[in-house]
Amino acid sequence: MGNQRRLDRTKAVLPVRISGNDISGESYSELVHTLDVSRTGVRLGAVRRQLEVGSLVVLQYRQHKAEFRVIWTKPLGSGAEQQVGLEADAQKDLWGLDASATSRSQTAGPTPGSPISMGA
Repeated sequence: MGNQRRLDRTKAVLPVRISGNDISGESYSELVHTLDVSRTGVRLGAVRRQLEVGSLVVLQYRQHKAEFRVIWTKPLGSGAEQQVGLEADAQKDLWGLDASATSRSQTAGPTPGSPISMGA
């Protein structure tokens, strides 16, 4: 059990936009996707920019934006693409993780014993 995370991750492939400054100081805005998410972090795939560990990026998912810090990078294959681990400075439910748990309980149907109108 040596690889314990602080919070549970949820596998999710979601389209997101990241923007900031790459390792050469050049500003960029790039469409990438998530591989898994948690309330305070995210693992991205299809990142083509060289990002510096410790640098800040702005991640946009739908109309929501949040600032994240680059925690690690991992080149894939030829090195043209990489995976990137990001961590948020503040907990923010950017992904709707809390809402999905709430909506599931609300759509569970009538509670046992409650009257159901069948019509006359």
